[in-house]
Amino acid sequence: MDLNGKTVVITGAASGIGKGLAERFSKEGAHVVCADIDLTGAQVVAKKIGGDAIRCDVSKESDIRELIDVVENTIAPIDLFCANAGILTFGGLDVPDTDWERIWQVNVMSHVWAARHLIPRMVARAGGYMMFTASAAGLLNIPGAAPYGVTKHAAVGFAEWIALTYRDRGIRVSVLCPQAVRSEMMRGYEDSVAAFDGIIEPAEVAQSCIEAISAERFLVLPHPQVFDYMRMKIEDYDGWLSNMNKINQRFIGDI
Repeated sequence: MDLNGKTVVITGAASGIGKGLAERFSKEGAHVVCADIDLTGAQVVAKKIGGDAIRCDVSKESDIRELIDVVENTIAPIDLFCANAGILTFGGLDVPDTDWERIWQVNVMSHVWAARHLIPRMVARAGGYMMFTASAAGLLNIPGAAPYGVTKHAAVGFAEWIALTYRDRGIRVSVLCPQAVRSEMMRGYEDSVAAFDGIIEPAEVAQSCIEAISAERFLVLPHPQVFDYMRMKIEDYDGWLSNMNKINQRFIGDI
């Protein structure tokens, strides 16, 4: 996909990865709709890039449906939808059900709802692109944050399902799986296990996304070493789990 002249919707666009994507996609010639529960922040980004801003709480299906309806009916058909908004919850067996339910809605169901209300429209016009922001934790898991690791695994699995189900109907899919990215989510956790391989800037993530979308490549890995970790996991699952346990012991303070 060439982003020039395309209409792109990005959730979680007020800051972090979403803001980085909005700024870079705009430079590529896309018209970007910045969606965020923080409408003021989204408006700041949209004004800077000449885009639009819409308030959207991705934990509510009704908000996502309305977001898609408003863009499709008043701006333009959506060429690329970036289901980017997400939250981080630390903890393990002690995490309350209410926290599990919220992170499940934001990190997983928001992707389901976006696909549910947009993909039929894309199929009807014989093409479209979905990019889901997951995490390296969705491929490798993460010590100290069971809800995050589990929901990001689910996000990767859902992206795979969309790709294998709708490819022959013109739908292309990418799933973004970075490690630590400088953002509000990482504030205060710069020395945590998530930053094991360093923290990169949102602009670096956006560049990786541009390259993947241009090539219509499924897996987006701004931290290339993640691919090596995946290979290690597949080749020696038990050994990989043993090494992850050692990392867990080292960063046990994260729980």
